[in-house]
Amino acid sequence: MSKIKILVVDDESRMRKLVRDFLVREDYEVLEAADGEEALDLFYRDKEIELLILDVMMPKMNGWEVCKEVRETSKVPIIMLTAKGDESDELMGFDLGVDEYISKPFSPKILVARVGALLRRANKLGDEAQLREIGGIVLDKKAHLVSIDGQPIDLSFKEFELLDYFMENAGIALSRERILNSVWNYDYFGDARTIDTHVKKLRSKMGDKGDYIKTIWGMGYKFEC
Repeated sequence: MSKIKILVVDDESRMRKLVRDFLVREDYEVLEAADGEEALDLFYRDKEIELLILDVMMPKMNGWEVCKEVRETSKVPIIMLTAKGDESDELMGFDLGVDEYISKPFSPKILVARVGALLRRANKLGDEAQLREIGGIVLDKKAHLVSIDGQPIDLSFKEFELLDYFMENAGIALSRERILNSVWNYDYFGDARTIDTHVKKLRSKMGDKGDYIKTIWGMGYKFEC
């Protein structure tokens, strides 16, 4: 069985080695790029890359530019690394389709755990129903497609997972913490901005059906048709 292939992009060779060593210990295959242009060359050349770990500040092309271009053709999970703690940077990352956002310095073990969680969510098919249909919304888990009243809509990986979770728990009041722990599959330290940002974008893409996602003030959300 072939190993899962991960592309690590960072202009600091020490950082690439640190991340690579921890990923290799978990039996991942790691490709490396030192700048954005090299990253895109590798990504387009190797169709088996299943996850990207991107640094924000890089020469030639920064992480935002790489993420934006990748998202034009692929929903491959993306983890963004940054030395900045600015909230606007984090929100920009989610707006571009970043799935996880980790600030430097970070624990390599935590990074590896998040890689594993993302990959499990991306490939979680199992024996559960592959098709959900509520109020004109059809979500096909196997094909990773969503349509509303017969018209396909383009969702990021995390937006798809979030909608799937809402539809699976239709009619149930869900706290932000529960949503984060279930959709992101680990403790996100109670950062409500993450869930609120994704819900806002998901609602906008769903048009009138976005009203199905009700806000429960002071708690979280509920999906109701």
